[in-house]
Parts: sequence; C-alpha cells; structure tokens
Amino acid sequence: MNKPLTNILLKIFASGFYRAHAGILCVGFFVMFGMVEPGQLLNYHKTLMLTLVSSPLMMVVVFACWLIYTIKSWHYVIGQITAVNQQFLFYSSNAFTKNRQFKSWFYLQLVLLLPISVYGAIAAGVGLAHHYYLIPLAIIAYLFLLAGLSAILYHGTVNKLVDGSTQGWMLTLSSKWRKPWFSLFIYHVFDQHKITWLVTKALSYLLITGFFLLFADVAHDIRVAGIALLAVVVAHVKLIFEERSFEEKWLSFTRNLPYSRVRLFGSFAGVYLILMFPESIWLFSRFNPLIAFELLLAGISIAMLFHCLLYYIGLDMEKYMLWIFFLFVVIFWLILFKLLLVLVVLNLVVSFGVFWKCYYRSRIVADQGD
Repeated sequence: MNKPLTNILLKIFASGFYRAHAGILCVGFFVMFGMVEPGQLLNYHKTLMLTLVSSPLMMVVVFACWLIYTIKSWHYVIGQITAVNQQFLFYSSNAFTKNRQFKSWFYLQLVLLLPISVYGAIAAGVGLAHHYYLIPLAIIAYLFLLAGLSAILYHGTVNKLVDGSTQGWMLTLSSKWRKPWFSLFIYHVFDQHKITWLVTKALSYLLITGFFLLFADVAHDIRVAGIALLAVVVAHVKLIFEERSFEEKWLSFTRNLPYSRVRLFGSFAGVYLILMFPESIWLFSRFNPLIAFELLLAGISIAMLFHCLLYYIGLDMEKYMLWIFFLFVVIFWLILFKLLLVLVVLNLVVSFGVFWKCYYRSRIVADQGD
C-alpha cells in the first residue's frame, strides 16, 4: 500500500537522523561487536542476551540506555519539525486523519529505534526459547511503548505549531496572576510543552509501576525506590534541557538583576520540585515521611546535577546525553551501595559548585568579545 506521509517522514527524519549520528552509532557498533574475538562473538552475545532476559537489574540498565537513546531521537526530530524548511509539514501532514498521522509517526520512530529494537527483539526471542517469559515480553512492550509515546509527542508538536499564534489556555487563565521568577518555566511548559510533560509523566508512571512489579519481592528495599526515582529523573532529561534552553533564550537578561546565586539555585530546585509534584505524591503515599523526604531530596538533587551540568557543557544535546549515561551509571551504583544521603550531599555540592562557577560565564565571555 502506498503511504505518502510515512515515506516523506522517513526521507526527512530517518535518513537525516542516521547521517547526523553515524559517528556515535559506529562507535556503539564497534563496542558491541568489534571488541570481541570473532570466534567468541556468538557465545558472547548469547550470554549477554540471557543475562538481559533473566536479570531485572540488567533490564533496568538496558531500559535506561534505550530511554536515553529515545530522548536523543526526540531532540533531533522535534528540532527538525520546528526548522523553517519543514514548515510545509504543518499543513500537508494535517491533511491526513489523526489515526493516519499517528501510524506514520509511530512507524518513523520504529525505524529510528532499529539499532536497539533489533537487538531487543533477538534478545526476547532467545529468552522465550530458554523459557524466560516476563522480561522478554516487557522488552517488546517497552519498545512499542517508546515508539507510541514518541508518536504522540511528534503528532502533538506538529498540530500545536499549526495554531501556534493562539495563546494557550494556561496563559489566558493566569494572565492576571502574579508570576514569581521561578514559576516562568512552569507556565512555559503548560503553554508550549504540554505533550512533552504528559509523555514524561506517562513514562514516569510506567517506570515506577514496572519497577515495583519486577521487584515485588524486595519492594520494601529503599534501593528499589531509589533506582526507580533515578529512572524517573532520566525520563525528565528532555524537560531539563528545555528549561536551560528557555532560560538562555528568554531569561538571559535576569543575570543583570540583583538575585544572589544561592537564591537562583534554590529557585531552580523549586522548578523541579513542582515538575516532580506527581512523583512526590506517590513517594509520600507509599513510604513513611522520613524515607519519602530522603528519596524526594535525592531526586531533586539528581535533577539539579543534570541541570547545572548544562552550564558547564553548553546546550549540546549529543554531549549532554553522553554525560547523562555516565552519571546514570555512577548514581546507580551509589544507590545500590545504600549511599543515598551521600549521593544527595555529593549531587548538591557538585551542582552548586558548577552553578557558582559557570552561571555568569556566558555573559563574561560575551563582554570580553565586545
């Protein structure tokens, strides 16, 4: 059957995505296949796949890596959607039914996920052949979930931009409200990034639910909640990146205002506390107040570390995702060793140190250039 919209999306986004990320994909391929002796390649990957389908811990790590890859694809596709030379999509794609649009975006994301979905599907098949059922089915469901949420995000972005001149309901409703400085990005999210927020929250809910189903026998262990919360913060990486972009694009003038860096740092922490309010409700409803507060503080500290990292490396999504992967591994092991309070202190000290050193750096560089 001829599917013109799908063909157009593949030509614009899929081919461009693989060209733009050919280098990092080749490195990943070399790490997975080129560093193993050819004679041991089959046994090595069979062992790796069996570990994946039999170990919930390994599954968590792999799912987090796949999520990071998916967020990277979101950043690329949405960036291309909003490019000037793609304006025709706002009109041509919306000539199709919503169902047709969703299917085309869904198929596009499946193609973008090929490097991980092919390996995941083979791993699921190996697991089923060895009588493992729960995790192989979770792998297939997770890949389709990522594709489905991506399709909702892309479809919502295109349809939102068609009517982009219309003021959103949030700004209309709050037009006469006082808006503290820290709340500006919250309004921006609900005005311009509602789909991203909803997708992030849906992913958070599924991650939390999935973790506690898979680790039902040790659900009382604070480490399970800590790892689940780490995955939830990683799911918010797109929003964290958007916050820095919003700050740099629209709020750079605030560097001239008499706000101390301590106050600003606290304001950003307040932003992530509000963004993670649904997760806070879950924490305090499931754990006693002391543990819930400790976990919430850990989540906010991780979000602040991810936020302040962007002052150091700049708004470079590719470099940022590499750093997120590295930090995920480090934080993951700290949680496993029950060093949650150490993690909170370490995150806040490092993030505040980076913030203190780098917050005014861009303005200083600009002044020197003048």
